[in-house]
Amino acid sequence: MQKGFARPGYFFIDPNGVIREKFFEAKYRERLTGNSVISKLFPELGEEVTETIQAPHLQLALEQSDSTAVPGTRVTLAAEVKLPPDVHVYAPGAQGYKPIRLLMDATPEMQFLAAAYPDSKTLFLPVINERVPVFDGTFRITQEVKVSSGAEFWGSLGKDGKNFTIAGKLEYQACDQTTCYMPTSVPVKWQLHVDPLDRTRAPAEVRHK
Repeated sequence: MQKGFARPGYFFIDPNGVIREKFFEAKYRERLTGNSVISKLFPELGEEVTETIQAPHLQLALEQSDSTAVPGTRVTLAAEVKLPPDVHVYAPGAQGYKPIRLLMDATPEMQFLAAAYPDSKTLFLPVINERVPVFDGTFRITQEVKVSSGAEFWGSLGKDGKNFTIAGKLEYQACDQTTCYMPTSVPVKWQLHVDPLDRTRAPAEVRHK
């Protein structure tokens, strides 16, 4: 039934006119926000810091590409982790250690894609002759959230929309050159306002006949 429909999407074109990236969704009702696309291409420009948390052995800044969304859009959330010098956390894939993980609480109105982690570094532990993947310094974990596009959800928003709290936790184990500290968990949350879709039809004189 959607044969011939236009597909909304984005192209990223460099100064020489070359297409470097493209962002299109398989389903017509789902699309990235403009800010979410910018956050993928230029993370330092596309996201707003909403809260800063001082956690054991690290500082955590919570960011999001958009504070407002509509049904079907995909918003990017991020947790920027800043570690002190000589402190590291274990990356996903580390065996025998507690890797850092961003875990989201189930929210019926939201669908969470897999969290994205940066490339890790390899740390050599000479005492046990072992190499493990770690993160150090400052790095970002991103989490895409798709707002429900179901008709029942549309109808529940009313004319002014609704506010939603997106919550979860960051689990990690920090270590320095001499000590591995106890694994810990830090609660995280973001606020998102979801507006209803504009269902008003275009004036009759400008409709496609």
